[in-house]
Amino acid sequence: MKKRKGILGLLALVGVAVMTLAGCTQLASNPKVDNWDKYQQQKSITVGFDNTFVPMGFEEKNGDYAGFDIELAQYVSKKLGITVHFQPIDWDMKETELQNGTIDAIWNGYSATDERREKVAFTIPYMQNTQILVVKKTSGIHSASDMTGKALGAQNGSSGMLDFEEHPEVLKNRVKGGDADQYQSVNEAIIDLKNDRIDALLIDRVYADYYLTTEGIADEYDTIPSGFESESFAVGVRPADKKLLEALNEAFKELYQEGIFQQISQKWFGEDVATPEVKGQE
Repeated sequence: MKKRKGILGLLALVGVAVMTLAGCTQLASNPKVDNWDKYQQQKSITVGFDNTFVPMGFEEKNGDYAGFDIELAQYVSKKLGITVHFQPIDWDMKETELQNGTIDAIWNGYSATDERREKVAFTIPYMQNTQILVVKKTSGIHSASDMTGKALGAQNGSSGMLDFEEHPEVLKNRVKGGDADQYQSVNEAIIDLKNDRIDALLIDRVYADYYLTTEGIADEYDTIPSGFESESFAVGVRPADKKLLEALNEAFKELYQEGIFQQISQKWFGEDVATPEVKGQE
C-alpha cells in the first residue's frame, strides 16, 4: 500500500507540474476575430521578432533581449496595461506565425510593403529605412550598376529580397546567376561577405550602420545606394485585431508627446527617427 500511495503521490506531483507549465504557456489567438478581450484578460500579447537584427531587436550574450524595438514595445505595453512576450521566430515564416495565431504582432524593423498589406494590417509608420549594399572598399563596386556578374547576399524573407524580386531591373537582372544567396540571419551573410563568398550584401541601413560602427570595421566597407526606394517600419498585426491596432497607434503618439520615444531613439541612433505620423503631423 505504501508503494501504491507513493506512486499516486508522484503522479499527482507530475500532474501539478504539467498544469503549471500549461499555465505559463501563451494560448494561440484566433486569427479570425478581434482578440482584444483575450489580451486584456491574459494581460499579455506575443511579439515575434528576429533575435539577430541589431539594433532593432536582438539577443545579447547573456540571453537578454535588447534593441530599439524591444524598448519601444516595452513602453507601449505599459500604455496598454499588458506584458509583451518576445518570441524569436524564423523571419521567413513571420506572416505564417501571425496568421496561425502563435504570435500576435510582428515587430522588428518590419517594412510595410504593398505585398505584405495583402495579409497584414500595419500600424502607422514609426521609422524610415532604406535598403543599401554593403561592399568591401577593395571590391571596386561603387553603384548598383557595378553589380553585373557579382554575387549578392540577402536575408530570407527580408524587405530587401521583396524589392529584389519585385524590381528585377535594379539588381536581379545584373547579379551572378540572376539570384541572391539567401541567409537565415544577417550575421551569417556578413560572415560570407568578410570571407569573399559574396561580393555585396543587400541589407537595411539601420543594421549596416550599427553593425559596422560597433564592430569597428566601418573603414573597411562602403555602403552604397541599392537603387530601391525608401521604406517605413511599422508593427504588423492580423487584420481582425482592429482594437490592438488602434491602441498601438495611440501609444506611439503618446510616447512621442511625453518625450519617451525621442529618448529611446537618441539612445540607439543618436537622433530622432520618428515619422511625421508619430509626431502627429500627418
